[in-house]
Amino acid sequence: MITTAAPDFAAALPAGGRLAGLDVGTKTIGVALCDAGWSFASPDKTIIRKKFSADLEALKAVFAAQSVVGLVVGLPLNMDGTDSPRTQSTRAFSRNLLPLGLPILLWDERWSTAAVERAMIAADVSRAKRAERVDSAAAAFILQGAIDALTR
Repeated sequence: MITTAAPDFAAALPAGGRLAGLDVGTKTIGVALCDAGWSFASPDKTIIRKKFSADLEALKAVFAAQSVVGLVVGLPLNMDGTDSPRTQSTRAFSRNLLPLGLPILLWDERWSTAAVERAMIAADVSRAKRAERVDSAAAAFILQGAIDALTR
């Protein structure tokens, strides 16, 4: 099941369990995880994209090791809320994740990378460290927004 509605996503989830957030880019996939009580999201790792089958295996390994029960995928909408070619690519990527059997919430990710970059610059993180961590941090930003909406 893929949805953009947080209540529908919540209804499809078991009570409790970890969620994973994904920031899907053309070269990398940022991965974040939240605690089972859906209080806070933390960056986990950045997966370098290869073929989809290799990407899927890497994601499966993370999801199995962390007992993930649902996915929040960042949806890169245009600033006016319309779809872009990247949005369509992310929707296709999400459809390809359906065989995992996990509910998927597509979450508006506008400003996520910019917000994370600003926070890292304010924390005086070096350019090299920012490049290394920005994707998983953006995934955590996306996931935190979703879990905040789910727990209101």
